This record gives sequence, structure tokens and C-alpha cells, in this order.
Amino acid sequence: MALPAYPAPSRSASPVREFRAANPCPSTGRTRGACPGWQVDHIRPLCDGGRDHPSNLQWLTVDEHRIKTRSDLLACRRRQPSPIAD
Repeated sequence: MALPAYPAPSRSASPVREFRAANPCPSTGRTRGACPGWQVDHIRPLCDGGRDHPSNLQWLTVDEHRIKTRSDLLACRRRQPSPIAD
């Protein structure tokens, strides 16, 4: 049985720019441009009430980010009310 799709919480590019300005890319040391092997992640997922704010962001490797995102999505879907009325 497939899990229902829920709309993604709104997010903005501004918090990521602010985060990167204060936390340069781990692989290049730059605050702009590509960051090979690394991605910015929300520590507490937006779908779980996390803020779209630089204080809720962190660098994760691509593999770590893929694993965490999968886990976050499954956890958030479990918290959603059932779309089927009782």
C-alpha cells in the first residue's frame, strides 16, 4: 500500500544563502557555488515543524542526506492524519 503524498512545506533560498555565508562548504571552503559531495539539510524537518531558518540547517554528505531525508519523510508521513475518514 502506497503512502499518500502530502504537499511540501514552503521553503526559501534565503536561509540557505545565510547559512552558507556563515558556514562555508566543507569541501571547497567557499560560501557560494557548487559544494561537491555535500548538501544543506534541515536538522528538524519542515514537515515536523522545523523552521526554514539558518539555525535549523547543517551540512551533510550526499549519502548522509539521502538516508536522513528518507527517514524524515517516513517519520513525517506516519504523523500525518489518515486521509480516510473513520
